[in-house]
Amino acid sequence: QQPKSKTSSFTNNSNKKAEEMSESELRLNRIAKIQAMREVNVEPFEYTYDCTRTAAQLAAEYEGRLDNGAEDEQSDVSVAGRIMTRRVFGKLAFFTLQDETGIVQLQFDKTRLEDSFQGIKDWTDGGDIIGVRGTVRRTDKGELTVYAKEWKMLTKSILPLPDKYHGLQDITKRYRNRHVDMIVNPSVRETFRKRAKITSMMRRLLDEDGFLEIETPVLHTQSGGAEAKPFETYHNTMDMDLTLRIATELHLKRLIIGGFDKVYEIGRIFRNEGISTRHNPEFTSIELYQAYAENDDMMNLTERLICAIAEEVCGGLVVPYGEEMVSFERPWRRVTMHDVVKEEIPDFDFAALDLNDPESLTKAKAAARTAGVPDVDKAKSVGEVLNLCFEELCEPKLIQPTFVIDYPVEVSPLAKPHRSKPGLVERFEMFIVGREHANSFSELTDPVDQRKRFEAQAEKKAAGDEEACDVDEEFLQALEQGMPPTGGLGIGIDRLVMVLTNSPSIRDVIAFPLLRPDTDGK
Repeated sequence: QQPKSKTSSFTNNSNKKAEEMSESELRLNRIAKIQAMREVNVEPFEYTYDCTRTAAQLAAEYEGRLDNGAEDEQSDVSVAGRIMTRRVFGKLAFFTLQDETGIVQLQFDKTRLEDSFQGIKDWTDGGDIIGVRGTVRRTDKGELTVYAKEWKMLTKSILPLPDKYHGLQDITKRYRNRHVDMIVNPSVRETFRKRAKITSMMRRLLDEDGFLEIETPVLHTQSGGAEAKPFETYHNTMDMDLTLRIATELHLKRLIIGGFDKVYEIGRIFRNEGISTRHNPEFTSIELYQAYAENDDMMNLTERLICAIAEEVCGGLVVPYGEEMVSFERPWRRVTMHDVVKEEIPDFDFAALDLNDPESLTKAKAAARTAGVPDVDKAKSVGEVLNLCFEELCEPKLIQPTFVIDYPVEVSPLAKPHRSKPGLVERFEMFIVGREHANSFSELTDPVDQRKRFEAQAEKKAAGDEEACDVDEEFLQALEQGMPPTGGLGIGIDRLVMVLTNSPSIRDVIAFPLLRPDTDGK
């Protein structure tokens, strides 16, 4: 349908005029175009459209075909997507159209479109979603182009896209308006495409290995499975105080007790703690448990999973992260916490201390203070001092994939005691680019020992530690039923995606991260 002449006031003949408009003026201008379209019975918000090609399919189909200036007159294709750029020259117009797969150029010619060409001039704007049917040609400059025979408005955009050169540079605005961020930054869409591929592949690899994914509750009567402050909520009908889960661990272990040998869950975890480039209050993790397995089995599984995913998603085992090149070539380094701390404090050996000697704690604190480790006075055991030294001195330097093994029992309330090293447990954490990415235990199966550790945690909580847990009687009752020897593993999905997509902040890999309210109202 040809637009009525009165809509000519909405044409984009003067780019300067459009640039001088405020966002509110542009919005009103576009709403007026919607009204103008409806006045001539043209629907600005269509119901469906039949696409026969994507931008990527066209590029692949015509790779090496068509000379510059040539047209495939037998072709008949239809594409749909968002107008990214728009150039109108009297009786000729060129648009760039973006769909999920890429960009394709559109050509509109008044001679070919006749009356409908006026709508291209009067009704369209950058950001509109349109459908176009036509032939395929290559311009004189070699640009693959859909040469329109007909076009249809599919969705009229009321808000303009950000300016190509000056828009959406503020990182918080990008997070807050993620949908716009994805439109104007294809690399952002690629990050989330890779994220989906990572989680999908992790599920597939585990399913092929005989694991079952079983969902566990998000609402808990008592937080447990990790040291973290929970979010608290309340159930009106049941008159119950509840918390959002801080881990999936305890319920998954109860599934092992119930007779499943291999279980996992990929899901959201909620922790009421600080926000940083590596921490978000809600994040995604995978926890898995395998009966009759131990710590070493979990290390091998971690290597196998991440290496397979890296090869598939990144095309190889050496990937860039910031200024570093991270190599996932196996085997990864394995080092005890004692040894890696000794690399930073060579004149002091935590492993040589007698844990039954009260002076050992004094010596450990003195060595830590000399090395510049903060907050050592709060530590109540040698193991806690050792862990503080590791976190302060060693963790940031672990760039290549590294398994740090043999943790102090004080910081590992759910892990089995080490078979040969008193005061330690059979646990590892895996680090890449100075960040923890995985945590694993030979799981504690002795209910009497587990009760003692829960009680120690409860004492810490009573003393004011908001991240310590209480005694979980339901889990202890299940554990008393008997849990087979079990290896457990948790991997932070968000941090893994950060490394494999070279993303500096966890918010870059969470589609809609939690933000403070926008007080500007914009």
